[in-house]
Amino acid sequence: MALKQRSEVQTDFTWNFTDMYPSDEAWEAAYSEAEGLIGGVAAIQGTLGKSSEAMKAGLDLLFDAMQKIELLYVYSMLRLNVDNGDPKYQTMNGRAMNLLVKVSTATSFLEPEILSIPADKLAEMINDPLLCRYKHMLQDTDRGRAHVGSAEIEHMMAMLSDVSGTAKSCFTSFESVDMTFPEITDENGEKVTLTHGNFGVYRESTDQRVRRESFEAYFGEFKKYINTLASMYAGSVKMDNFYTRARKFDSSCEKALFGNNVPVDVYDKLTEAVHGGLSTMRRYLDLRRRVLGLDELNMYDLYCPMVADVDMKVTFDEAKELVKKATMPLGEEYQKLLDRAFSERWIDVYENKGKTTGAYSCGVFGVHPYVLLNYTDTLDDAFTLAHELGHAMHSYFSDTTQDFANHDYRILVAEVASTVNEVLLTRYLLSTETDPARRAYILNHFLEGFRTTVFRQTLFAEFERQAHDLDMNGTPLTAEVLNGIYRKLNELYYEGATVNELQDIEWARIPHFYNAFYVYQYATGFCSAVSIAKKILEENGAADYLRFLSTGGSDYPLEELKITGVDLTKPDTVASAMEEFDRALTELEGLLA
Repeated sequence: MALKQRSEVQTDFTWNFTDMYPSDEAWEAAYSEAEGLIGGVAAIQGTLGKSSEAMKAGLDLLFDAMQKIELLYVYSMLRLNVDNGDPKYQTMNGRAMNLLVKVSTATSFLEPEILSIPADKLAEMINDPLLCRYKHMLQDTDRGRAHVGSAEIEHMMAMLSDVSGTAKSCFTSFESVDMTFPEITDENGEKVTLTHGNFGVYRESTDQRVRRESFEAYFGEFKKYINTLASMYAGSVKMDNFYTRARKFDSSCEKALFGNNVPVDVYDKLTEAVHGGLSTMRRYLDLRRRVLGLDELNMYDLYCPMVADVDMKVTFDEAKELVKKATMPLGEEYQKLLDRAFSERWIDVYENKGKTTGAYSCGVFGVHPYVLLNYTDTLDDAFTLAHELGHAMHSYFSDTTQDFANHDYRILVAEVASTVNEVLLTRYLLSTETDPARRAYILNHFLEGFRTTVFRQTLFAEFERQAHDLDMNGTPLTAEVLNGIYRKLNELYYEGATVNELQDIEWARIPHFYNAFYVYQYATGFCSAVSIAKKILEENGAADYLRFLSTGGSDYPLEELKITGVDLTKPDTVASAMEEFDRALTELEGLLA
């Protein structure tokens, strides 16, 4: 069945954009107003160090302009994401991006000017109650003193910001709009056109032929363009390493983690702890091979449920109810917000032609979050709904508790709330299910969460680290080099499975690689979530958790997590998660014996 055009999608399952602007004309009027603010922002240069009053006036003006320009950009981005081929919103999004670049360029003096204030005077200003709203921001700016250049250099770096996103933009347009996939034959013998959305369904098929055919067709298309895709990714890595050198960091990993005030040691400890769980992963893979009745386990056999005769299709309405029941321990306010998300069209539900693939949540300060799905009635999709609503509630609580300067939580904690919801949903399903086969199905799903969110994302993290280090040391990132890195990591993480040639190019389809050193936080987030969910359910930890959700970007993420009892500077959290993986696997082995 061909994908629907955007105009054919039922309104109830689409975003309500009027909560941001009543019309595109209103957006245009707001654009003109925001464009006029940029001159005023530039005029604050040279005034910030005069007094606390001058600092406050300048930062108030800046953040007011940023809030208005960000809203313009988000509106155009969301409009474009539901149909990336729409020329009207391509143009609007480009104009909004240009406005972001202009304000970024106009404020490039900000950090150098703040850091030009004598240290003792800046310390006094930081502690002035008049600047309490900006205290964390000013402290964080001071922390980065060694990595900020002169005003002239910062101006040049700001002008580069638009260019630096070229590789990512090329990948998004190529993958979402230009790429098409061939037909495959489904379980019923019918020809169906493969898409980004339904590939996830067919690779879970109980029919190995369908799994293999969809895998070969989907990855085969990426292989056709592997040299182009390698050039795109290499360009992204080179840009990352340019900024690393310009900012005087030892590695791109260190630079990426610096923003969250996370030591590289946290990244390394995650990798070491996950390597410590690879023996359990080998047990899991062997169980999968035996249960599926296979002589050898191929990479396209990793996603199908091991309990093949259990039908756990979940409609969107059913998924909404499951998420509400699973999150009941979080209290009445949380439940009311979920009802609003469902009734006020915070969620864009189904796939259509040109829509951005995958799923995400986008917080919109002063409005509400917007959640994008490509829902296909599977249990995985129900978990995706829980996941993205976790993001959404995190954004909502932070946006309504903090002011604009402090509302945006850091990337390290960005995956915690989403994964807490997934773990709560798993625990709810396991607490209510008594049928051994269905229980085994849920445990299988939970173990797949570990495999894909902890083990797989840590594999990705190692791939990024190696690719950036090789480029930094002068090794060209050709398709052959990138394929070789990826193969060795797959052979390490999936020892016992057959790693075929097409699997080597999977890196080429991962959008997150264009946002370097992001994915490791899926793994730390999952491990943290396992701990937090246990505290919510067994230790009345909901109040602490909701307080964590409200902190936004008002403190460093490692400190915010400590509110929930999680300390990622210690090995306990990841090690405990590895033990939970082992326990769940042991129960599943018993059920399937």
